[in-house]
Amino acid sequence: MGTRLAGKVAIISGGATGMGGAASELFAAEGAKVAIVDRNGEAAAATAATIRTRGHVAEHFVADVSDEAQVEAAVKGAAEKLGPVTVLFNHAGTIVIKPFLETTVQEWDWLHAVNVRSMFLMTRAVLPGMIAAGGGSIVCTSSISAVAATPNEVLYDTTKGACHMFARAIAVEFRDRNIRCNAVCPGFIRTPHGLREVADLGRLGVDVSDAALAAQQGRIGEPEEVARAALYLASDESSFVNGTHLFVDNGFTAM
Repeated sequence: MGTRLAGKVAIISGGATGMGGAASELFAAEGAKVAIVDRNGEAAAATAATIRTRGHVAEHFVADVSDEAQVEAAVKGAAEKLGPVTVLFNHAGTIVIKPFLETTVQEWDWLHAVNVRSMFLMTRAVLPGMIAAGGGSIVCTSSISAVAATPNEVLYDTTKGACHMFARAIAVEFRDRNIRCNAVCPGFIRTPHGLREVADLGRLGVDVSDAALAAQQGRIGEPEEVARAALYLASDESSFVNGTHLFVDNGFTAM
């Protein structure tokens, strides 16, 4: 077992599967008590159980993180069971891929609720306790899509642009209360979300072939690679890193 998060209590939204699941397992292995907040209760329970079988501490809480009451209940439950929260990984999110002129108002509002309002609600619920505990680290999942636009992703790209600035603005407002906030920005990653994105873009005529991905980022990334970047930002190793965007894209956005 590692010690990079020893003594910390970490909430991970969307922490049941994919990059979130990899982060839940890694954070626990590095010493954190982990609270998984996810609307997929079965998957969240399974990930928490796996963590406990390895001798680490994990609880799960079922919540739609775009719902204020559910977020408040989950954060309160995590603090009551595990102690004051000192790490928050705002990872929950999803995607809508379709031509802009076919995008509905309902889809626009729904994706902003899941991807952006969730960060607002989770961060607002966690911050008072984190400040009272003496400080902590918040990590938000943004994306290469915050800075690199893709056809048929106007809605998704817009939400990730908001996540990008949310992390920076929280960092500035709460720095003097010993709160750090940074964003991790994945490229194309081998998760259900990432593979669905590739498939949907391909059906709409966007070149996301193996050759195209190889040219853009060398290869598809793995969820554990994103989890390790989030771990760095969550840990005290990044104590002077605040308001930054850490791209995990093997040079996609550098080209």
